[in-house]
Amino acid sequence: MEAKSGFVYRRMPLIAAGIFLGLGLGGFVDGILLHQILQWHHMLSNTKPLTTPSNIDLNMVWDGLFHALDWILTVIGVALLWRAGGRDDVPWSSQTFVGSLLIGAGLFNLVEGLIDHQILGIHHVKSGPNQLAWDVGFLILGGLLVVVGWLVLQNSKGRQELGIRS
Repeated sequence: MEAKSGFVYRRMPLIAAGIFLGLGLGGFVDGILLHQILQWHHMLSNTKPLTTPSNIDLNMVWDGLFHALDWILTVIGVALLWRAGGRDDVPWSSQTFVGSLLIGAGLFNLVEGLIDHQILGIHHVKSGPNQLAWDVGFLILGGLLVVVGWLVLQNSKGRQELGIRS
């Protein structure tokens, strides 16, 4: 058991970097795709509809703050990845990194979906008659990303313990 604990500990810098990068990149996908390209919602569009110039300005500022948070999470992920890269004891694995990215992106969906869509109700994925279905789909996607990422991490761990590079 000691070898496994040590192995997991050595992978943690890469896993932490991947999770933070996944959180930031997941936020950027949400903000760029849903806020800007598709324009399905903005940060406060359920409480401050885009019906007046002041509401449009307020939503634009909050979208910018949302992107600033995504940027901070991404920078933290890059810094953690840089630090992990300088360590000889961190086993490098594409599977470990990709699994961690998926977990981070899924956690983004779950946390943002629960807080902004369900608890605060400040916006929905896509407002309208099927908004609950869109919100639930967003949460399910987040859960699936976490599960798939976890499975990829488990597979990576087994491969690395056997000495197989991934």
